[in-house]
Amino acid sequence: MPPNLAGFLETFFGRRLLQQKNASPATLASYRDAIRLLVLYASQRTGRPPCGLAVADLDRDVILDFLEHLERVRGNSARTRNARLTAIRSFFRHVAASDPASLGIAQRVLAIPNKRTVTEPPRHLPTPEVAALLNAPDRETIRGRRDHTLLLFLVRTGARVSEAVGVDAADLRLEAPKQVLLRGKGSKQRVVPLADDVARALQALCRERGLGRDERRPVFVGARGERLTRFGATHVVHRAVKRALVRDPALARETVSPHILRHTLAMRLLQAGADLMTIQAWLGHAQVATTHRYAEADVEMMRRALGGAGVSTGTPSRFRPKDAVLRLLENA
Repeated sequence: MPPNLAGFLETFFGRRLLQQKNASPATLASYRDAIRLLVLYASQRTGRPPCGLAVADLDRDVILDFLEHLERVRGNSARTRNARLTAIRSFFRHVAASDPASLGIAQRVLAIPNKRTVTEPPRHLPTPEVAALLNAPDRETIRGRRDHTLLLFLVRTGARVSEAVGVDAADLRLEAPKQVLLRGKGSKQRVVPLADDVARALQALCRERGLGRDERRPVFVGARGERLTRFGATHVVHRAVKRALVRDPALARETVSPHILRHTLAMRLLQAGADLMTIQAWLGHAQVATTHRYAEADVEMMRRALGGAGVSTGTPSRFRPKDAVLRLLENA
């Protein structure tokens, strides 16, 4: 009998990701969605139900057609396509280790390259637009005070939105040294310092909600008292942008998201003289190359460096080779 796909999926999610790799819920959800889409696509292509599929039904050609389907029919970007392919590769590495007979199929799938993407410089908000955003919530209401504290937390800590909504009261230290424990990607934890204004806002919010300092209860909650979701936090940012547009129409030029607030803090740290290793540790980047994008995007720092280097802005004369061979190559 050909290897059963359902058995491999069960061991991949139950044993490989959960037990061996201790994958986060976000990783599990991302991988589940990618492979679910692939299984549905293969089922429609073969005319067999998902439970009747074998590993051979997911060969290289099917995967390539599926990736093209993601972009052409579903409208996914190249970056999303590559993320789906990462999940598929992880599954086929599990297949190759579990079933030597499927090694050939797995190797052909693992050889599929990522699609080249255009890396855009990280966008960030100028200081006046950040101030307009922070002043947008109505702090006379309970919801407004929560919104303001969440926005301030995102701007001052550079936390990912999933890290911010995952903060419990026990993760906060609101007396000196003021800091917060963040749980990032890959179950990694890091401690980030808290500015005085953030600490005061968090202290007031915890006092208003009756949170003790050692309680394992969420700091940021929704209307029904449950932990605020990523989508809820994103809605908070969008609502603040709509209110802030009245005072600062310049915000209309940007698609403001929680992640732009993270970029904004990174640029502020860089412009204040923080080195890349410090910013990497602060933001929880796995590689310093990710942090280096902020240095590449800071045009003002480049201008200051150009001025400090004393580089002339005049047009240099063109190089004229003297050697006959060089002249031949120059005119070819």
